[in-house]
Amino acid sequence: MTAPSTAERSRPRSVAPIVGVALLAVAIAVLALTAGEGPLSVAEAIVLGAVEGITEYLPVSSTGHLLVVERLLGLGEGTAKAAADTYAIAIQMGAIAAVIALYRGRIVQLGRGLAGRDGEGRRILICLFVAFLPSAVIGLVFGTAIKENLFGPWPVVAAWVLGGLFLLVWRPAPGHVTLGTMSTRHAAVIGVAQILAPLTAAIEFSFLLGLATLTAATALDLTKDGRAMLDAYGWKTPLLGSLVAFVTAVLAVRWLVGYMRTRPLAIFGWYRLGVAALTVALLATGAI
Repeated sequence: MTAPSTAERSRPRSVAPIVGVALLAVAIAVLALTAGEGPLSVAEAIVLGAVEGITEYLPVSSTGHLLVVERLLGLGEGTAKAAADTYAIAIQMGAIAAVIALYRGRIVQLGRGLAGRDGEGRRILICLFVAFLPSAVIGLVFGTAIKENLFGPWPVVAAWVLGGLFLLVWRPAPGHVTLGTMSTRHAAVIGVAQILAPLTAAIEFSFLLGLATLTAATALDLTKDGRAMLDAYGWKTPLLGSLVAFVTAVLAVRWLVGYMRTRPLAIFGWYRLGVAALTVALLATGAI
């Protein structure tokens, strides 16, 4: 019997992504057709899912984009605002799943490190814990106050401007940190200011840190508001948005990894300043 050629042996692997994309497309179509009426239309649910997925792991503020888009869709006040906020929490699960899928090998390594069977995985896990700790403490102590006072259009504009200027003036020090050279000291610095993660560390570390932070925040919010979300939407609309967020987050993360191989992040600084100016114009004209 003739041994299968290299092309034949690799065919199942090359077909798998196509099958996966097709199944996702079918699932999204079925959910869109059967979601029915609710606090959000199918189109609004898809738009919010796409915004979440595209912006979650880019240094552009997903919270700010969701807030502005909600207002543009007329979801900025009253019960519609509450429904949109709860929906935004649910669709973060799609962005979480995207990084798990893309970095599943590394996550398995972290699990082995937690079990004491992989020294490198254990080291990275410790660095992630150190970097995650500041945001966890701030979220638990000041989370409610932050949401009440800083999740508005003008604080978001200020954050866009400050973050944009920082990205434009930042010049990384010689000896760029990689995941292999990451120390707990580097991790602590990144944890204090997470916007530094893609600038000072291996891009993979920034995604893993974002995964940890987002998972914790989403779990906490769903513990509080999960029942209200299901009462408002059932399960189809949140699942639809999560699938859209998953697909767009995978594309965004893959693009960012390729982009950062040869280019700096200054483009995101200009983008943040531009979207801040656009938001000010929308606020001044009463459009949002």
